[in-house]
Amino acid sequence: MAVLVTGGAGYIGSHMAWALLDAGEDVVVIDRLSTGFRWAVPDAARFYLGDVGDQALLAQIFAENDIEAIMHFAGSIIVPQSVAHPLDYYENNTSKTRLLAAAAIDAGIRHFVFSSTAAVYGDQKEDMPVLESAPTLPKNPYGQSKLMSELMLRDAAAAHDFRFVALRYFNVAGADPLGRTGLSTIGATHLIKLACEAALGERPGVDIYGTDYPTPDGTGVRDYIHVTDLVEAHLKALSYLRRGGEPLIANCGYGRGYSVLEVLNAVKRISGQSVDVHYGPRRPGDAASVVANSTLARRLLEWQPRHDDLDLIVETAIAWEGQLAARRVEDLRSLHQRLAAVRF
Repeated sequence: MAVLVTGGAGYIGSHMAWALLDAGEDVVVIDRLSTGFRWAVPDAARFYLGDVGDQALLAQIFAENDIEAIMHFAGSIIVPQSVAHPLDYYENNTSKTRLLAAAAIDAGIRHFVFSSTAAVYGDQKEDMPVLESAPTLPKNPYGQSKLMSELMLRDAAAAHDFRFVALRYFNVAGADPLGRTGLSTIGATHLIKLACEAALGERPGVDIYGTDYPTPDGTGVRDYIHVTDLVEAHLKALSYLRRGGEPLIANCGYGRGYSVLEVLNAVKRISGQSVDVHYGPRRPGDAASVVANSTLARRLLEWQPRHDDLDLIVETAIAWEGQLAARRVEDLRSLHQRLAAVRF
């Protein structure tokens, strides 16, 4: 029996593939490599290059592998991009999730773990930390596309022998403590990655949008969750479904947050380097504070986070940025060697 990881060459998906293999699972990965990297996929996982919306490829994967569960990470995640190209997000995130769920149901695959987001809540003004029962009022097509997918999965589970867990992520950060994978996406917009790049001299600085929020230091507060704890929640979700658990939507966060300035100070302290900061006005739609209430995941999934430490998150992120820099140097050296070997 195998677990299919969609988007398994990306940031969270590659961590998931490693965690499943560590747990003794048989792993199959599908990724079109639009933002992921083939080298991020563990050698022990069987890899298929292609789009999760390709029905013929899914049929091939299901025929060649005894797929028992699907962990669905493939999708688009950049909020401003979703505003500029909403139909692309509804196709890639919503329509293809429908196709994947339909293919799973037709193939008799009963277990489905879905990568959702706290963006489904929109701009919550009150009641922090956020409960799953909070109103879902997405402020952008990205959040809306994920919420629509949740609704489809809910209705499919009600009509078929099909069960799902949708995990609503807050701010995922950090990298594999063993150094096997990390956030490598070109153009990523995650604050901790941007700050680590700035500390290592790979970008000129970091922009701070808004210093007048009703928070202790005036900058926005977010609940940062280490990616290793997040993939552990997925393992727990899979175990829950295998035990016969009912469909579930649950938050993944630590229940406390850090401000933008606290994150930057942690990066400066751990890296020993200064980070240039550029101050700007608030961005429309940005909330002052977004923190998860993850009681449901802890209780029903028996999830116990073990990396709830900002310094640890930053340490692993910086270590991974160092590995990426070394990889770029090696890739450039290899390119020069290949060019030197060419005879004109």
